[in-house]
Amino acid sequence: MSATDSNPLMAPTNPHAGIIKSTMLLGGVVFLLMMIFGLIMRAAQGGLLELDPTLFYLLLTAHGAGMVGSAALSGAAILWYFCARHLDLRGGIYLAFLGLFLLGVVLILGAIFVGQYGGAWTFLFPLPAISGGAWEAGAAVTFILGYLFIGVGFLLYYLELGLKISAKYRGLFGGLGWRYLFGGSDENLPPPTIVAASSVLVFNTIGIVFGAAVIAANIVNLLFPDFVVNPLFAKNATYFFGHVFINATIYMAVVAVYELLPDYTGRPWKTTKLFIGAWAAVVIFVQAVYFHHLLQDVNMPAWTLALGQIISYASGVPLIGVTVFSLAIYIKGSGLKWDLPISLLVMGTVGWGIGSIPAIIDGMLAVNKLMHNTQWVPGHFHIYLLLGEVAMAFGFSVWLVKGKSQEVMSGLDKLVFRAYMLGGAGFVLIFLWSGASSIPRRWAVHYEAWQLQSQLASAFALVVVLATTALVVRYALGLLRKA
Repeated sequence: MSATDSNPLMAPTNPHAGIIKSTMLLGGVVFLLMMIFGLIMRAAQGGLLELDPTLFYLLLTAHGAGMVGSAALSGAAILWYFCARHLDLRGGIYLAFLGLFLLGVVLILGAIFVGQYGGAWTFLFPLPAISGGAWEAGAAVTFILGYLFIGVGFLLYYLELGLKISAKYRGLFGGLGWRYLFGGSDENLPPPTIVAASSVLVFNTIGIVFGAAVIAANIVNLLFPDFVVNPLFAKNATYFFGHVFINATIYMAVVAVYELLPDYTGRPWKTTKLFIGAWAAVVIFVQAVYFHHLLQDVNMPAWTLALGQIISYASGVPLIGVTVFSLAIYIKGSGLKWDLPISLLVMGTVGWGIGSIPAIIDGMLAVNKLMHNTQWVPGHFHIYLLLGEVAMAFGFSVWLVKGKSQEVMSGLDKLVFRAYMLGGAGFVLIFLWSGASSIPRRWAVHYEAWQLQSQLASAFALVVVLATTALVVRYALGLLRKA
């Protein structure tokens, strides 16, 4: 037994640990850089600095694509690391996935900062082709091609997971646990991590395929403008892909909670029928709920608008009613020793649950008409990411380099954790306040009456940036110490 194997709270030997550690460092650095971009934009909206609107929209595009990309990369790294505890995964597949991902990143950054593409991360048709002279068609093609390479990388990644899960658990239904859910035997029941991985690969593969279809249509239209694409179909496909993909990043990251919390509490996270049923609902809800992005499209069939509202209400049940509630039950009376990794992981799970509440509110038709194009919407998804997935990613990273003697939080750890949590909470609450005040999103220049909120948000954002810098430096020093 190695030195690390003697302490269950430290990262045990894992054949993929080296590349996963490098991935998490890359993700942490990009998270930090994208947060700095966000701080610059909020400061510009608050009149604290002058920023050319063209540059603002370039930063906005990079910030959106970069944060979604970093969340996806870190989530994929976490899922791969813990799936490797249960499956014989091939490291070469992960390297191919990472290579395709980085190629896509290079193309996206080149399109933004060389080609001046500033059409936001959603590449909504036909906007990439209508730039008003701000960028050429080649820049838009390059940006969208970057997404295509990332999508191909993820399909390869999910193919490997699907093959290994199917081989070990008698098909994908076995990995999902659905046989047991509908009266089958509990023999060879998959652990929670495999149930989550099977669910994510199902819905995110479907989402990526839809994304690839609309990406291909966009590219053909950019190269041959006479090629006609139905705008409403393109919008549905784009938002279906975008909604599913960003949610998948959090559902991949949460396996760190399933795997690590039992080490802290001594209570295994069990695969029950309730757990399997909740994840089965997730597979359906994550795909069906995207309609709430289209509640303002009068050309959408009425049944889709009703479905979007109903599923918005229901989608929080598996999350809040199962994962967050189960987390509280597992912690209660366990005598858990709070260190920085588990504190960040728990905060990420709770933040994720809280973030669903503004989303449910926005999914109400009466509210959506007034607030969907306001800062309420970035408020809810910043809770998901900043206080959800990103917190989980940093919790996992810190755990990877945890030392033998680190059983409780040091004074510096407490300061960094509280700064991140309070700074993040203040930052997202300003977004919600701004949305409730009808301040629009995606505006480079704000009227003077709107600037107070942006100034306060900038102060909170600075606190988050400083805390994130400390987390990234702490992780990098931990890697050096381990080396």
